[in-house]
Amino acid sequence: MPIDASAYVAPTARVHPDAHIGPHCHIGEFCVIESDVTLGRANRLEPYVYLKPWTTLGDENELSAGVVLGTDPFDKSFTGARSYLSIGHRNRIREHWTISRGTKPEATTRLGDDNYIMGSGHIAHDCQIGNSCVIASNTLIAGYVTIGDHAFLSGGVVVHQYSRIGRNVMVGGNSRVNLDLAPYFLYHGFDARPTSLNLVGLRRAGFSPTEIRALKHAYLTLFNARLPLAQALAKIDAQATDPHSRHLTEFIRASQRGIARPA
Repeated sequence: MPIDASAYVAPTARVHPDAHIGPHCHIGEFCVIESDVTLGRANRLEPYVYLKPWTTLGDENELSAGVVLGTDPFDKSFTGARSYLSIGHRNRIREHWTISRGTKPEATTRLGDDNYIMGSGHIAHDCQIGNSCVIASNTLIAGYVTIGDHAFLSGGVVVHQYSRIGRNVMVGGNSRVNLDLAPYFLYHGFDARPTSLNLVGLRRAGFSPTEIRALKHAYLTLFNARLPLAQALAKIDAQATDPHSRHLTEFIRASQRGIARPA
């Protein structure tokens, strides 16, 4: 059955016959759900949410008024072919966000689990966003951006296409991200640049004092030891006793855009 018997659909909502609405979902007034949309269990849509074709939500997501998911990409190369938006579980997406589906045929934009996305902003086509991220109000994320788990983007951040933001990163408000942001660091400035470890974020994520000391040593080796990047990475690898330091060096070596460095 396209609409589970336990789901509530407001009288003014419009649900396409080919949409699938899972158990205990709540579809508020004036929502529009188009064809080929799938909702898992216990999703809650406030009034005026719009879900476009080939959008999938997992379980227990909360969408506030004015959210539009699965929009066509803002990309001149888009041909109208089938592509997807995949949303995981337990995400909260507040008022007036738009998230686009992928650009190329069968491509997917992904948002993981347990993310909190505050009011008003845009996530563009083909982005890959991890789990337990916070994206504050008025943030704009361009196409093909990757954001790691537990990242925190403050209000008004603008992210250039193809940029990578590492796990456990915090970016200060009104920053422009135009390079890759290596994981575990705190970034500030009009052009986001590292200033220290993201100590508060690491502690909240359960990093041990030993792990934090190792990452602090890695930060100093990268940015304060005046070593060429290749030598700094080799030194960190040689001294690393934890997986986080190794993840840091792997992230940096994989960078195509280059990493942000202190001003």
